[in-house]
Amino acid sequence: MAKYNLLVVDDDQAIREALEVYLKNEDMEVFSADNGLEALEVLERREIHLIIMDVMMPRMDGIKATHKIRESRNIPIIMLSAKNEDPDKILGLHVGADDYVTKPFNPLELIARVKSQLRRYTNLGNYQHNDHELQVKGLILNKNNKTVSVDGEEVRLTATEYKILELLMENKGRIFSIGEIHEKVWKEPFYNSENTVSVHIRRIREKIEINPGEPKYLKVVWGIGYKMEK
Repeated sequence: MAKYNLLVVDDDQAIREALEVYLKNEDMEVFSADNGLEALEVLERREIHLIIMDVMMPRMDGIKATHKIRESRNIPIIMLSAKNEDPDKILGLHVGADDYVTKPFNPLELIARVKSQLRRYTNLGNYQHNDHELQVKGLILNKNNKTVSVDGEEVRLTATEYKILELLMENKGRIFSIGEIHEKVWKEPFYNSENTVSVHIRRIREKIEINPGEPKYLKVVWGIGYKMEK
């Protein structure tokens, strides 16, 4: 099996450590969090391909965390709970969980479910390493149909705006000068088109950022250029 990054979210340290052992034996990278808020923080820093999420946790429980994650991500989520009641299970599935396992559970059964969800995720083309899809947090650019969406809402860009955004998203974290952006997007030597590039950048920000004055995705590096946040 290809290597995947998994996030185990449970306030029980013993469960987190046990699952880490089993998952690493399957050649998977494991990250952990002991509540929903920590899980959201990990998702901002790491590319995660599947989440094992406990329901009852302090600060933010698994139901609220799953609901929040589903606002911008479609990665598989397997919920864990000591409760075996149908209403609890239905609620977990209703907010977006893909599967549900009750405690105590057989680790080998859980691993089998993890593999099943990862296969389904990959086969359906939702795996974030797809060549045709670029993603930064809730911002997704699809190369096949030339669409851009933010938190599930489609954003309409001009052809030039799209090309600029595609360039920056393909090179997350790299700083591009205005001259580099112009030469790569317009395919012509850069002379004095600084204002042209800046206007396009401003328009992109207005369309993809909740608050263009405090951008979440497209950042300016003063005196150097622009970059897309990782």
